[in-house]
Amino acid sequence: MAETEQEIKARKERERDELYALDISGVEWRSAPGTEEHEERVEIADLPDGAVAMRSSLDPDTVLRYTEAEWTAFVLGARDGEFDLEPAPHSGEPGADA
Repeated sequence: MAETEQEIKARKERERDELYALDISGVEWRSAPGTEEHEERVEIADLPDGAVAMRSSLDPDTVLRYTEAEWTAFVLGARDGEFDLEPAPHSGEPGADA
């Protein structure tokens, strides 16, 4: 039997609460290969059950946490170009403000 909309919402809230209740003080943070310690970078840590934590090296106290399903959806979307930004028009190009 499929979950109702209300059941899905309750499950997602429960998953979020459990995820943010985890003690992540001992996790191992990693960043992209080749980034320097002093550079601004995104850092990722693996959490139990396939969940992932993400933070900025400039603000390590602010940590976003994602369930395995959320992280997988994000990674697949990024690979597919879902989050690609359109380049801003340069002056003199059509669409650029004069």
